[in-house]
Amino acid sequence: QVQLVESGGGLVQAGDSLRLSCVASGMGFPENIGSFVLMGWYRQAPGKQRELVATFVGGGATNLADSVKGRFFLSRDNARNAWDLQMHSLKPEDTGVYYCIAQVTPRDSPVWGQGTQVTVSS
Repeated sequence: QVQLVESGGGLVQAGDSLRLSCVASGMGFPENIGSFVLMGWYRQAPGKQRELVATFVGGGATNLADSVKGRFFLSRDNARNAWDLQMHSLKPEDTGVYYCIAQVTPRDSPVWGQGTQVTVSS
């Protein structure tokens, strides 16, 4: 059973940067995230639905929400079984709980992390 653990959230001011990390475990040797069909980040602001922020899909293509293009960058480290979300020029509207997500194969249901709070003050 794959498990995801996020880290790196916090309280920052508008214009600041923050880096979130998600580490996957439970895949069993020698599997690693290189075989995952989906991994990335979603977020949920208070009173709003959960929305996509950035994901790697399939062969490595990246999907980014229009609202974060040019500010957020997604990277992965297969050796660490981890992927990071580097966030720059943060805005108050980026505030929310950020969840990492992974889907191992097309037949599996997505797995979610527990979420990490990001608060951007104006």
